[in-house]
Amino acid sequence: MPARTHEGEALTQLILETFQLNGTMLEAGNRITEPYGLTSARWQVMGAVQLANQPLTVAQIARRMGLARQGVQRIVKDLIQLEMVFTEPNLDHKRSPLISLTKSGNEVLANIDKDQAKWVNRLADGLSNRQINAALKTLKIVRERSEESGSA
Repeated sequence: MPARTHEGEALTQLILETFQLNGTMLEAGNRITEPYGLTSARWQVMGAVQLANQPLTVAQIARRMGLARQGVQRIVKDLIQLEMVFTEPNLDHKRSPLISLTKSGNEVLANIDKDQAKWVNRLADGLSNRQINAALKTLKIVRERSEESGSA
């Protein structure tokens, strides 16, 4: 079994911290979205549609967010019941309807955005743009290399 380099060991620690951070961020997202009847997962799906600024299929949402298609399908069904999204026919693929935000969905996202801004500004207090951008650059490189390499 090959030993990790010093850089490999440091990156392993970064990866483990990222796993812990992911759980913490999901919990925080749940706290932010709970007053609106949403969860982090529902917010993430709605955010993908909002960010695209156009209707998306379930498969497109899943790919953009790195989620399982089946999970996104279940979340979309929940969001339809909550009247946050609606489906419309997809002329390019009859079995894959397009998902759009409702007026209510857009309003809820606007309110969540205000709450998230307050929360994230508190988190950013005392951190410099340089620190944040360095962390972002490192995480982006690690993600891209991991995507390129496929499996371990």
